Amino acid sequence: MNDFIKQLSSSSPVPGGGGASALVGGIGVALCSMVANLTSGKKKYEEYQLEIETVLKKTDLSIQHLLSLIEKDAEVFEPLAQAYGIPKDNPDRTEVLESALVKACTVPLEIMEEIENIADVLDMLLKKGTRLAVSDVGVAATVLRSAVEGAALNVYINTKLMKNKEFARNANKKAETIISRVLPICDRVYSAVKTELVIE
Repeated sequence: MNDFIKQLSSSSPVPGGGGASALVGGIGVALCSMVANLTSGKKKYEEYQLEIETVLKKTDLSIQHLLSLIEKDAEVFEPLAQAYGIPKDNPDRTEVLESALVKACTVPLEIMEEIENIADVLDMLLKKGTRLAVSDVGVAATVLRSAVEGAALNVYINTKLMKNKEFARNANKKAETIISRVLPICDRVYSAVKTELVIE
């Protein structure tokens, strides 16, 4: 973690916002896993045990996927950084840059898709997770919200520069659709947790 933060804070372009969004997403999912682990095996919640075990399997795979996307985001940025360095009078520059922009969009969209796939876990843990860790469900909700919004910005910065406006609009629409599905879940869960915890 120290190495990642040190590199993130340096003048190196990678890791950047995309890698940070993947890491933040992984942290959010890890909090969901923690709540599930704290609930698992407890007599008070034994009626939910099978669902909790499913959550644990799902979150484990999700964490691995999101963490792998940190490195993948850096990999797809490298060709883009090189493309920007091509002289503007080079006839191949536009084509090479366009291809690199398309590739640079793929990972933040993949981050968003993964968070969308895991977002339903928040609702489940809010209702069936141990009340001792309900605050962690709320933290997970706000963290996952940040991750999906951060990843979206990394889509938009690439689509803005594309010559292929149809591809750009489709990528933006995909990002916006995911946002419209994920944010209401995160906001609802966060609000419910806050309501449960705040003293009147």
